[in-house]
Amino acid sequence: MSFAVTPIAFVHAERLAQTDDNWGGKLATITLIDDLSPEALWGLDAFSHVEILFVFDKVPESAVVTGARHPRGNPAWPRVGIFAQRARSRPNRIGSTLCRIVAVEGRTLTVAELDAIDGTPVIDIKPVIREFLPRGELRQPPWVGELMQDYWAEGG
Repeated sequence: MSFAVTPIAFVHAERLAQTDDNWGGKLATITLIDDLSPEALWGLDAFSHVEILFVFDKVPESAVVTGARHPRGNPAWPRVGIFAQRARSRPNRIGSTLCRIVAVEGRTLTVAELDAIDGTPVIDIKPVIREFLPRGELRQPPWVGELMQDYWAEGG
């Protein structure tokens, strides 16, 4: 089975290239496509955070990983399946980030710390609702903390 997903918006950001770290402190705007009315964003300003689903459209098909690999090619970290990591080279190249809402104006949503580059197609916007967040304690392997150490650092 296959289905088509079309962008509902596009990211406007100062970052032009996808890199692994230093996404902290960045603002981005997400502008709805012309076919969508500003009404689509009504009420979103009552929330503190939003989840943005987007496509890593700059990742070539030849770079897609369907099996296991060392995250970021680092042999010090275990070889794990693509679905045990958040790499951009995943089969459907879909990214997801929880962002703080800064402003909602007309057809434009401004968010903080979206790890998507300028021109990235957005396929969905969802408010972050406490009841949809994980219930119970979160667990992750130690290598993830190492990998993420500078991910949200400011700079870049």
